[in-house]
Amino acid sequence: MRDSSGTAAPAARRRHRVREEALADAMRIARRLLVEEGPAAVTVRAVAREMGLTAPGLYRYYAGHRELVQALVSHLYEELAAALETARERRPTDGPGGRLREVCRELRRWALAHPQEFTLLFAKPVADAGTAPEDAAHDSSWRFGGVLLDLMVQMWRRGGVHVPTDLDPAWAEQLEEVREHLAGAPVPLEVIYVFVACWARLYGAVAVEVFGHLDFALTDPGPLFERTVDDILTLLGDPSA
Repeated sequence: MRDSSGTAAPAARRRHRVREEALADAMRIARRLLVEEGPAAVTVRAVAREMGLTAPGLYRYYAGHRELVQALVSHLYEELAAALETARERRPTDGPGGRLREVCRELRRWALAHPQEFTLLFAKPVADAGTAPEDAAHDSSWRFGGVLLDLMVQMWRRGGVHVPTDLDPAWAEQLEEVREHLAGAPVPLEVIYVFVACWARLYGAVAVEVFGHLDFALTDPGPLFERTVDDILTLLGDPSA
């Protein structure tokens, strides 16, 4: 058999390498189209043309537009998560509050350096960029979210989180999915509400700058961002971090 002669395995490896190179090329082109022309430019036809393929030729790798966009969203979330993880590890001797501050700063740096990518991930200008549980990009988005959430959980376990006592029961079902992504002992839904509120503040501070909505008032939004992070750390019980 060919397997025993050693000729089939190298052929399979070559096919795998060719496929991986094609997928990487498609992601590179899709990202360039996103950055240069906007999310509407990321189409199967456009990516295929740049790769020297027909649109049906690209279907060997992506079943259609949704799968292509989901792959790009996953790729970008993985890049962003890796950047946040690197930022977190830059402060190995700090407590979770200090590490969270550095992670928040890195999120802002990445977003300002990659505004089109940030828009695709967080503004979701095309429906196929979703990250619902049934979407292929869901797990990658939670790798990103996990960097922030894990540090927040560590801060809660240290004590000091300002927990609301009048949480509307209607929140419970909505917050349950977040709890499912947290390892270890169950985190009270009231605490998860605080985490979500902190994320809303952080996202708002980054997005309003990326989208230019502070230009009317500020030439340097940096101090406002730092004040927002201070407020977040106060809510999480570590204002001195």
